[in-house]
Amino acid sequence: MKETEKIFLMTADGKKIAGLFRKPENPSFWVIFIHMRPATKESWDEFAGELINKNIASLAIDLRGHGESDGGPSGYLNDENCNIKINDLKSAVIFLRSEGAEPENIIFIGASIGANLVLKFMSENKDFKTAILFSPGLNFKKVSGEEAAEKISSEQRILFISSRDDDRVLENELETQKLFDLVPLDAEKEIVVYEKGGHGSEILKTEELPEIKETIINFIINKNK
Repeated sequence: MKETEKIFLMTADGKKIAGLFRKPENPSFWVIFIHMRPATKESWDEFAGELINKNIASLAIDLRGHGESDGGPSGYLNDENCNIKINDLKSAVIFLRSEGAEPENIIFIGASIGANLVLKFMSENKDFKTAILFSPGLNFKKVSGEEAAEKISSEQRILFISSRDDDRVLENELETQKLFDLVPLDAEKEIVVYEKGGHGSEILKTEELPEIKETIINFIINKNK
């Protein structure tokens, strides 16, 4: 089993993207983590460590403007339109494909703006089947969750996660529910709303929610059932 490996990727538009890659010997699944603002790739460290024990490889990247990627550490402050960051996700996919991953076994996990980017990517790339979204919004920095949700296909699977005490986005629970409702009925979709947990990947670290990690892992592992 590999230790955590720091890597650097190059996007199609010439941006250097930093990542943390973890890979067991023969991964059954591959996760791409996309963080929220103003977090970094390290925000997923604990959960990524647990995934590798389940034979799940992972790659957590710093979106441009964050962490060790081009434009960091505070370039995100000037973001008005984050749609270009789809290129950052594409660079992560290209890397995992070079490591042997197939699209149907690549799972995206995104938080907040990262969740919106994942939803947009999934809506435009039907070969990728599974995503877990923490606190997605109707529109974050011009990345429209509404437009993307409506374009999810019948062969794709989305798990929505939010909390009622989210104080970073007005009525986030209602926004998450609306996005869930917008996903076509013939797609596989689930929604989990916790009483408390905060915003985005903060939910994953809430001590009162020990079951959340098992919920996510089961959603990943049972993808073909």
